[in-house]
Amino acid sequence: MKYVDEYRDEGVVRALVAHLACQVTRSWVLMEICGGQTHTIMRYGLDELLPRQIELVHGPGCPVCVTPLETIDKAIALAARPEVTFVTYGDMLRVPGSESDLFRVRAAGGDVRVVYSPMEALKLARSHPERQVVFFAIGFETTAPANAMALRQAGREGLKNFSALVSHMLVPPAIRLLLESSSNRVQGFIAPGHVCTVMGLEQYETLSREFGVPFVVGGFEPVDLLEATAMLVAQLETGRAEVENQYVRSVSRRGNRAAQRLIKEVFEVCDRKWRGIGVIRQSGLRLRAALGEHDTEQLFDLDDFHAEEPAECLSADVLQGLKTPPDCPAFGTRCTPQNPLGALMVSGEGTCAAYHRYRGVAESRGRR
Repeated sequence: MKYVDEYRDEGVVRALVAHLACQVTRSWVLMEICGGQTHTIMRYGLDELLPRQIELVHGPGCPVCVTPLETIDKAIALAARPEVTFVTYGDMLRVPGSESDLFRVRAAGGDVRVVYSPMEALKLARSHPERQVVFFAIGFETTAPANAMALRQAGREGLKNFSALVSHMLVPPAIRLLLESSSNRVQGFIAPGHVCTVMGLEQYETLSREFGVPFVVGGFEPVDLLEATAMLVAQLETGRAEVENQYVRSVSRRGNRAAQRLIKEVFEVCDRKWRGIGVIRQSGLRLRAALGEHDTEQLFDLDDFHAEEPAECLSADVLQGLKTPPDCPAFGTRCTPQNPLGALMVSGEGTCAAYHRYRGVAESRGRR
């Protein structure tokens, strides 16, 4: 397709790889934040094309993967209630909770619906006033505006039977946690293009100044990611630490101000637990008190859930770029897309799922 193929052009890819080979003189560890970027890297083998001095590690940029286990258990409990129509995106169905998942609840007769937009959930609430319609509002800053719009509209219409189980995450606090860690190896970041489309660059400029680390906002096609890598290496090789924007066709420095205002109107910042990582301060969004009648947590009294991750799942280390999926003994054996131990093997953006799909078990282990 025009305007897509040009970002997958073999000649451009080869030229960028050759440029990187001439450019790099030292070893560098780079992290792409977004799971969509990870899948592009795995699908096209971009990491295999890079000079051996450049190591790519994968960050916590998959919202499905970092949704807390307790929140999944809450969703499962809600979906099993006879008066509830539970509405979610399709990639949440097989995310494992402590003992079950939403797919099994639906198979057992629970009213679990899959939608592509929160406005579809709102439509269900209008059409079925006798049902309690609960929308699973997850995601990073990318999906927050659409979810905020649905919740604001529900408030304006007075839809008493519509609520949201909110589990929104904010990316910059997670990056801050990585940079503050004594085990951090990452020297430069490919920032998430979709998040920056909404939020702009200012938060990443703060992180870059504070920690002396370069960021390049990258897109999601092979040329995007190789170009972003080359821009990062150019900064590192010359001792610079700035925020640059490779994804100029979508991202501006200020971001989408209207979307930011909408997020601020409906949500407020809060501490949030990330699956496999733990609580990160000021890293989440929750509904403001004015919309409390649409807050599932308040309506259904869901405060007493506690769950522990499977001990053998290494998702925490993978999410922080400390390990890759083949380092996990369960990868491809006790943990597969059909029977996952953790969310990284389920989601369409999960790192473990990317390795399993594009590299396979034997090939991945051979590259450890």
